[in-house]
Amino acid sequence: MTVVTRILIGLLVWLALLLQGRLVAAQEPTGGTPIAEQRPAEDLFLRLGSVGLDAARVFHIRDAHIDRSGFYLTLEDGTIGFTEDVLGHVTGALFEGEGEVLVVPPDRAERSSLALFTTSAVLEEKITFGYFRFNDETFKQLQSYLASTGDADAFLSKWGSQASVLAETDSLRLLASFAGLLPSSAPSSVSSAVPTQAPDRFLHGRLLGVKLGAFDLLYDTLAIEQVQVLQLTHAHGASYYDIWMSFNPRRGGADASLAESSQSEIFKISSYKIQTRVTPPRQLEAVATCELNVLEGGRRAFLFELSRFLHVTRVEADGHPLEFIHNPAVDGSQLSRQGDDLIAVVFPRTLRAGEQILLKFVYGGEVLSEEANGLLSVGARGTWYPNRGLQMANFDLSFSYPPGWTLLATGTRALVDNNLSGTGAPSVPEELYSRWISARPIPVAGFNLGRYVKASSHAGNTLVEAYATKEMGLEAPKKTVASAPGKNLPASSPPSPYLFSSSSPAHNVQAVADRAAAAVGFFAARFGEYPYGSLALTQAPGPASQGWPGLVFLSGYAFLSPDELATHNLRPSDAVLAQQTPAHETAHQWWGDLVLWNSYRDQWISEGLASYCALLQLEERDPAAFRLVMDSYRDDLLQVKDGRRMSDAGAVTLGQRLNSSRFPNGYDVIAYGRGAWLFHMLREMLLDEQELGHGHSESAGRDEIFLQVLRHVQEKFAGRGISTRELLQEFAADWPKPLWFENKPSLDWFWDGWIQGTSIPILELKGVKFSRQKEQVWVTGTIVQREAPQDLVTPVPLYAESAGNQAVLLGRIFADGPETVFRLHVPAGTRKLLLDPRQTLLRQR
Repeated sequence: MTVVTRILIGLLVWLALLLQGRLVAAQEPTGGTPIAEQRPAEDLFLRLGSVGLDAARVFHIRDAHIDRSGFYLTLEDGTIGFTEDVLGHVTGALFEGEGEVLVVPPDRAERSSLALFTTSAVLEEKITFGYFRFNDETFKQLQSYLASTGDADAFLSKWGSQASVLAETDSLRLLASFAGLLPSSAPSSVSSAVPTQAPDRFLHGRLLGVKLGAFDLLYDTLAIEQVQVLQLTHAHGASYYDIWMSFNPRRGGADASLAESSQSEIFKISSYKIQTRVTPPRQLEAVATCELNVLEGGRRAFLFELSRFLHVTRVEADGHPLEFIHNPAVDGSQLSRQGDDLIAVVFPRTLRAGEQILLKFVYGGEVLSEEANGLLSVGARGTWYPNRGLQMANFDLSFSYPPGWTLLATGTRALVDNNLSGTGAPSVPEELYSRWISARPIPVAGFNLGRYVKASSHAGNTLVEAYATKEMGLEAPKKTVASAPGKNLPASSPPSPYLFSSSSPAHNVQAVADRAAAAVGFFAARFGEYPYGSLALTQAPGPASQGWPGLVFLSGYAFLSPDELATHNLRPSDAVLAQQTPAHETAHQWWGDLVLWNSYRDQWISEGLASYCALLQLEERDPAAFRLVMDSYRDDLLQVKDGRRMSDAGAVTLGQRLNSSRFPNGYDVIAYGRGAWLFHMLREMLLDEQELGHGHSESAGRDEIFLQVLRHVQEKFAGRGISTRELLQEFAADWPKPLWFENKPSLDWFWDGWIQGTSIPILELKGVKFSRQKEQVWVTGTIVQREAPQDLVTPVPLYAESAGNQAVLLGRIFADGPETVFRLHVPAGTRKLLLDPRQTLLRQR
């Protein structure tokens, strides 16, 4: 289950830049005019990325404090040199000496995350070095702690060149802060008043700890999670950014996702019109025009995601050229294939909230490759057009491409007369043309191109088509650089090693179409009608699959028959999952495309729910296969590697942070496996209450309460993101009273112990005794929880087994802590008490 990651602008600009190094300013012909006169933003960017230490600003510093909400930094004794002015501002400092940093994580998940990497639940580390960049009053605040020093020359000789190199990391972030100080070229009719904007305070410390080595401390008020501590680590032949902790001091860790996503956005794109020429096997040329709505005024530099393999030649705003800065390809980096690339667009004046601007990007490059005969790979699948991450927008996509190829895209295909008249793209007689228009706003747009064999099926009035080539085109595994949390796209694939295959996906294309159509019908009957006009499943190279609105990129594995899968040395459960991939990706049409996740902490909802919904369909036709997969999810979580269980990778709310040097595949195991188990536990609790006759009518279906909640979630959150807290609130609204813990309808206990926690407890019965009082039989005993936190609350189902081996559900006992005593009335003839015989709890067997 490989995950394709994308960056969240604001929160993650740091992590991308720290990995990628500096951006390079795009060049346009200047006719011999100095760059500073033609491109002031570029000059500022380059200056911020190369600023050195000021020889007149080297001091002895003692007992200085840098106090920010969320952390406390002390520079006890040493030498500090400040950087030269940039536009009249001191933006950095380098410290050598003795100091200390203190950061206290706000919740269980963040404490566990920090302990995973440092063995301590609190960061209290002595430091001997720190390089700082900031955009605020840090320099002035330190003045009272400074004194003259006699070793300034030696300090500059030792650190001067290193400081200039370290400056590169933060140049783009500081450009966003200081672009407003550039001379304005706005027309005289435009107001020069500076609009109100959210506080922009930024501090980045590259620190050297005595015990922990080099790590980064970040504070950024423009991010939803303002405090981050992370470390670049090399392991398993790759580089990882291990995020020790990340949180908003005002909201805590995972609760930061309660903030609406718009709070971190300074603009929104409401619509796109993109004209694209595709020239296999490598070339793409495009003109993308988008309607930009300014949400927060007071800024001039906006950031977009765009593949670094696409060369931008021009950016315009309402027909006027803009400055832009785009990063180039970096040899040896795989990040370009993960969608982390950024382009900064700088406006000639400060923008005001409420403005609407028509932005135009002209670009092209080699972002395609032919992985097998007739099978193309779109390397920049999520960044082939400039975007802002997952944001709902309307799309109008036009493509030209050579004959003999089939192109599928998101949206509904519009009738065209073999030209792009009216789209602005030139017409070439020997090319084919197609146009795709989204009927409703969608979070992302994409396309796929191949020499396909097609098969069709229907789910009611919904047309379902599958497209496959004659060759698999599975790539050998690649080493990738783990990325930071972002608004990531839904993706899945078998976790086992994969091989090149001589099997032909085209042989089974009809079976794939039929399976997907069956899934559409199954889900539509339970969650609401299919959200898009049609569904196309297109073969894509590699092991990963992705479900986008109306368009699925499907791994070649999903096109193989059970007999063909048997030749790939997959575990039985993985072979089942490969066959289930069309259903999983179809489920993403509801969970991930129609209903988004609010932040990276909530992405597990999409993957866990898509996995579990596909398994619900599997359970109807093959309960044994359903149990096989659920058991494999649990076994994977309990797998021990290098002395650690996979479940220790972290809570589901850590999102992409679960992929770390400790657990390179942590996200897949936790988000898909534990995520599915969390939904299974919620469903089974509701099923128990239905079996006991609580909280439903006699005519209700077996899963009526569970499905009712999901239908309501779909109706309420269609077209926007949902947070984990909001999801639990939806369940709590229909939660039967017998399942109230401490007589409260809240599911806070489930959040604290199961969503924010990582444990998989051992549950046992002890001291079970039967007694008769008058005409009734009673049982007493103790539920024991081991290998679990002291405060873990587990809703344990207990059954009474009679002489005929008939098991009758008695109810659920909330096991609260290591031991919980219970007393229950049982039917006459009960011989034995059973604890969770149907395996409804994520526990060790």
